[in-house]
Amino acid sequence: MNILSLGFNYLKILTFCLFLVSIPAQAQDDLANVVILATGGTIAGSGKSSTASASYEPATVGVDALIEAVPELVELANIRGEQVFQIPSQDYTNERLMQLGRRVSELVKSDDVDGIVVTHGTDTMEETGYFLNLVINTDKPIVMVGAMRPGTAISADGALNLFNGVALAASESSRGKGVLITLNDEIHTSRDASKSINIRTNAFVSPWGTLGMVVERKAYWFRAPVKRHTSGSEFNIDSIDELANVQVVYAHGNMDDSVYREHQRNGAVAIIHAGTGNGSVTSHIKPTVIDISKSGIHVIRSSRVMQGGFVIRNASEQDDENRWVVSHDLNPQKARILAAVALTQPRSVEELQRIFWEY
Repeated sequence: MNILSLGFNYLKILTFCLFLVSIPAQAQDDLANVVILATGGTIAGSGKSSTASASYEPATVGVDALIEAVPELVELANIRGEQVFQIPSQDYTNERLMQLGRRVSELVKSDDVDGIVVTHGTDTMEETGYFLNLVINTDKPIVMVGAMRPGTAISADGALNLFNGVALAASESSRGKGVLITLNDEIHTSRDASKSINIRTNAFVSPWGTLGMVVERKAYWFRAPVKRHTSGSEFNIDSIDELANVQVVYAHGNMDDSVYREHQRNGAVAIIHAGTGNGSVTSHIKPTVIDISKSGIHVIRSSRVMQGGFVIRNASEQDDENRWVVSHDLNPQKARILAAVALTQPRSVEELQRIFWEY
């Protein structure tokens, strides 16, 4: 074979290789643009050994490493990542909620962002997700993902959860459904979901059922959220400077009123009473709770029941007479989030109760 023939064959091979390289680049134009906002948690954790699934250090792995660990993400969307925080989720303050919320609000306004995934510790994921569900005015998908086991464990669940989260955020079928939570292949609305156990991958439950499942990158939907959220919300983070001071008091039979009085002195505008059963108020502290509400602090009765604590107004307690609000089916931690958002401006008892019915 002469030099000319060798050169011609080499040129053909080079042209073919360049063609192969160009195929993925062209295909990317048809994919959704998804931003992954990393905030820490177990999904970014690491343990000392592959068998350490419950003892590990959270929030040690950065967003770039999270993305690199799941190379299949490029098949789902055009991905870029940002490290917003690197913290365990129990360290979320109101200020950090606001910081994350403002960044999400900025991103969803961008034409080159089709969906957002927030990686988050599972301990307070339900609260952050519900907060975003209330204050981000968009129909673009926002998906919360986390893990129950660190990526170093042989039973790690974070990679698949992240893959499923990106699949949801990139899917047109996820639009208009509010902020979602996906772990263990399940799709939850952040409004309903709560963490029910801390050592299993099926940690999140919704008392009224999941919205659907993710199976091999495809979302299958079985119901839709009906409570107000995101694009249908009257709240907007762009008009909120800071969240209201709302505190939670966990009730039990032998409690005293000292925690109530301390929150009153510290300027709480509302107190969530995490009561037994139907949000009941222990009889010997009832005079204090009534006095608290008369002083102008909203008292909101919630239930400490783990799943499905449904508080009925004027059942077992005289809510109308005492000027109390009931949390409907929101657990204490989510009731705190809603009250902290709603009470960024003064509300009557009637107006606040209307909000709890609708959200």
